[in-house]
Amino acid sequence: MASKDDRPRHPMAQRTPPGRTPTSKAKRPLPPGEQFFTPGATGLRKAVEERSATPMAYLFTQVPRWVAPAVMVVLLLAGFAVQSWLGGVAVLPVALFVAWLGYLSWPSLSVGGKLLRVVMVTFLVLVIATRFGAF
Repeated sequence: MASKDDRPRHPMAQRTPPGRTPTSKAKRPLPPGEQFFTPGATGLRKAVEERSATPMAYLFTQVPRWVAPAVMVVLLLAGFAVQSWLGGVAVLPVALFVAWLGYLSWPSLSVGGKLLRVVMVTFLVLVIATRFGAF
């Protein structure tokens, strides 16, 4: 009797990669691009890019696409709605996420893109400061 791997397969059937079961959900591939890291980066930029590679790859391949934006919107709305320090705590992860993405994308941005990132992070920091009673 032929083993499971020796049986003829349908031409359109795909073999299951080692380590995966045939019923496991396929993961999304990494987004296309020329390079994942900034060419010639040194110092702080290189360290941040290397430490960000794992969370970024997890975020873009393992988590459904709608989760990150939905969580950011919920936190931002909570920060706008709550006038106490809890609102500032809710906006803090949003500001950190926007600053992190802005820092990672900085070398490839135009002047307008850089200005928009700076204005957005400044706005979020001011919202956090008002929730903590700075103004």
